[in-house]
Amino acid sequence: QVQLVESGGGSVQAGGSLRLSCAASRSISSLVAMGWYRQAPGKQREVVAMITWSGESFYGDSVKGRFTISRDTGNNMVFLQMDSLQPEDTAVYYCHGNDVYAYWGQGTQVTVSS
Repeated sequence: QVQLVESGGGSVQAGGSLRLSCAASRSISSLVAMGWYRQAPGKQREVVAMITWSGESFYGDSVKGRFTISRDTGNNMVFLQMDSLQPEDTAVYYCHGNDVYAYWGQGTQVTVSS
């Protein structure tokens, strides 16, 4: 079992930046991947960014070039740096990790105003 706790959400104007953090309750080195998903009202949850156990990263098309995922394996943390935020980035952002199971955080709200 892994507990994931997100922090860093908030409200920002378009063009601004936020940095989300995800703290894991145990070592993330054994996880296949960790990442971030988001869900906007009335929409399905979608992948934002993922980083694999080997350090390879992947991004959803809508955030490529604006968001950056990183990790600190020594402190069991994953981060999402979000730049050039747009109103369509408004959503609840969830931290995710998986081995043979999938783990989810409780979510953190990001609101971008125009």
